[in-house]
Amino acid sequence: MKKEDIIRKLTSRKFWLAVASFVTLMIIYLTGDRSKAEQIASLIMAGATVLCYIIGEGMTDAANLKDGDDAE
Repeated sequence: MKKEDIIRKLTSRKFWLAVASFVTLMIIYLTGDRSKAEQIASLIMAGATVLCYIIGEGMTDAANLKDGDDAE
């Protein structure tokens, strides 16, 4: 798998929704505690949002540098 493929997957909302859904359902299955599962799913999605933003901004900055533009 290439670096671009990994970055594309890590910035995919579908991927993070699948991860949050899997974790939520596993917690509900193992503990039966829906409120705890919802809190953990919210934490995963919040982290994914920040991660996707950081990666997206980095990719934008890198593209600007390749074009010869200074983003400062």
